[in-house]
Amino acid sequence: MGKQFWRVVVAGGAAAVFTAVAAAPAGAAEGGVSFTRVQVNDGKPIVIGVSNEVAVPASFRMATTQAWKYPAVYLYRNGGDELWHAIETSDCIKVSSGVCDFDETMYFDPSVWDMRNSEAGAWKVAARVYFKGDGGDTDDEGLTVHVKRNSRLTVNASPEPVAKDKTITVTGKVTRANWETRKYASYGGRLVSLQFKPSGAASYTTVKKVYANSSGDLRTTVKASKTGTWRWAYYGNTTTGPSMSSGDNVVVN
Repeated sequence: MGKQFWRVVVAGGAAAVFTAVAAAPAGAAEGGVSFTRVQVNDGKPIVIGVSNEVAVPASFRMATTQAWKYPAVYLYRNGGDELWHAIETSDCIKVSSGVCDFDETMYFDPSVWDMRNSEAGAWKVAARVYFKGDGGDTDDEGLTVHVKRNSRLTVNASPEPVAKDKTITVTGKVTRANWETRKYASYGGRLVSLQFKPSGAASYTTVKKVYANSSGDLRTTVKASKTGTWRWAYYGNTTTGPSMSSGDNVVVN
């Protein structure tokens, strides 16, 4: 078949390239096609910022005796909305007669295509193929993928250096990608973990949890007993991806 690369805006409406197949996925093998072994992003959420294109790996197996073209898996919601900006599907990796495995990449580029913040959340997975000549098949795969807005954290710990067992103040800010403005905006009210890694240690430990104010600002105080690095950690939710700040090292004299 050769690789097919489609650049079509579909978020917020059915794709123009797929006019021959109904937007709502049917049951399995409605058109004489069986899709199995479907995976999208290894089952992990898809996290998208405001500027960089995100390439999401997918794979599936298709079995059919009919002549076909353009097989792909994609994301959809009830009402016919589809979410992808480009899809690249490999040639058939032959398993047996009439059975092919495919590797696929779905591309999401918020810097080029309009995305709505309401598109963050759960999406279903469907598989679709056209038949050569006429018709095709579109099947729901019973999978759910969460698409999330990227988040960011900053950190600052002071004073630096500090005397042993004296108090330091750790501040920061939580922001989240706004797909509609293509900028990061304050994300207030988040519960964020303050973490510490002593000098020479391999991992961080959570010291306390702090709520950001309505502007996304973080501020707390803590005693500094040893030299080490402080950071903030936010673990995300159903519409927002997790993030870690960089580390701020504080020397304790």
